[in-house]
Amino acid sequence: MSSPARHPVSPSPLLLPPRAPRCARSVAVIGAGAAGLVAARELRREGFSVVVFERLGTVGGTWVYDADVESDPMGTDPSRAVVHSSLYESLRTNLPRECMGFLGYPLVSRDGEGRDPRRFPGHREVLRYLEDFARDFDLYGLVRLGTEVMEVEMAEGGGWAVRTRQVTGESDAGCTSEVYDGVVVCNGHYTEPRIAEIPGVEAWPGKQIHSHTYRVPLTFLDQVVVVIGNGLSAFDISRDILRFAKEVHIASRSRGSGAPVKQPGYDNLWLHTMISSAEEDGTVVFLDGSSLHVDVILHCTGYKYHFPFLKTNGHVIVDDNRVHPLYKHIFPPSLAPSLSFIGIPWKVYLKYILFTFSLYLLSTQLHSLFFVFFSLYVTLLLE
Repeated sequence: MSSPARHPVSPSPLLLPPRAPRCARSVAVIGAGAAGLVAARELRREGFSVVVFERLGTVGGTWVYDADVESDPMGTDPSRAVVHSSLYESLRTNLPRECMGFLGYPLVSRDGEGRDPRRFPGHREVLRYLEDFARDFDLYGLVRLGTEVMEVEMAEGGGWAVRTRQVTGESDAGCTSEVYDGVVVCNGHYTEPRIAEIPGVEAWPGKQIHSHTYRVPLTFLDQVVVVIGNGLSAFDISRDILRFAKEVHIASRSRGSGAPVKQPGYDNLWLHTMISSAEEDGTVVFLDGSSLHVDVILHCTGYKYHFPFLKTNGHVIVDDNRVHPLYKHIFPPSLAPSLSFIGIPWKVYLKYILFTFSLYLLSTQLHSLFFVFFSLYVTLLLE
C-alpha cells in the first residue's frame, strides 16, 4: 500500500529558526504521543541528539485505540498488564480541530480513505494526524518502538541513567542501560485511574469499572448504571450507554442537594447528588436520601500522575494528584534543566500549542545552562 501524501507544513512566525548548537548533548524523551513527538522535533531543531522511547509498537500515545482492556476493570491491581490507552470506540474530540494542531502544523481536514473531515473528528483522525506529523518531520528514525522505560535515575558521573527493556520481539532481550545528558518525561497521565471512595462498596455485590476500561456501550445492555463524575468523560460516556442501558444515573459532587432530576430529552437519564453508601443487597444510596438497586458503578473520576520509573531521591514529589515542585509546570528547580516534564497541566484547551511553547522554553534553558556549566569548567581549568 502506497504511503499517503505528505501533509503541507506551514511556517509559523511564532517558531524561531533553529540555531547552531554550542555543543552536542543527548536527550532521552519518554513517550511518543503528542508531547513526545513535538519534544523530539523541537529538541532536534535546537541541535540536540534525541532518542524517543515508546512502549507501544507505534506512535500516538493515548490516541492509539486498543479494544483490549485490563484484567482489573478498576485499574488498581499493580500486577495487571497495563493497557495504555483510555479511548473508547465512539470517542470524538471535544475541541474543534482548529484548536488541536501544533504550531506550524494545523490539524486540517484531508481527503482520503479513512479520513474524518468533521470539525470534531473521531480519535482515529487524531492518530492519523500524529502519524503524519512524525512522518513529515522525519521523527520515526528517532523513536525506539516497543521499548519500555523501566528506570530513570541520576548517574554517578553526571547525567541520567535510563534503563529500558524490549516488550516486542525477543522476550528474553533483557534490559539495556544508557546515560543521557537530559530526560524529558512525556508519558501522559491517562492510564492510572483515580477511584471514588464509597462507604460499604466492599460488600456491595454489583460490578465496578473505571472509564479507563470502557470501550463499547453494548456491555451495559438492560442494566442500571450509576456514573460517578460530572466531567467531560462522564457526560460523554453516559450518553453513549443510554442506547443500551435500562437506566443511567449520574452521581455528581457539583449537585450539592435536592431530589434526583430527570434530564430533559431523555427517558432513562437522571442527575443525582453524590453517593452516600453502597449496601449488601445491591442498593446504592445517595446523599439526598434516594436509593435504587444498581448493577454497575462506572467511575468517570479521572486519573493520577504516575511516574513509576522515575527515581529522583525526593526532588520530585507526586501527592494530592499534583507534581511538585515544578517551575512553569516543566522544571524541578533542583534538577533543571536536565529533567523536565511536558504536558503536566491537563485543563488546557490549546494543549498542543502549550506543548510547543513548553518545548521552546525547555530547549532554551538546556542551551543556556549547558553553556554556563561549560564556561565554569573552562574557568576552573585556567585557574
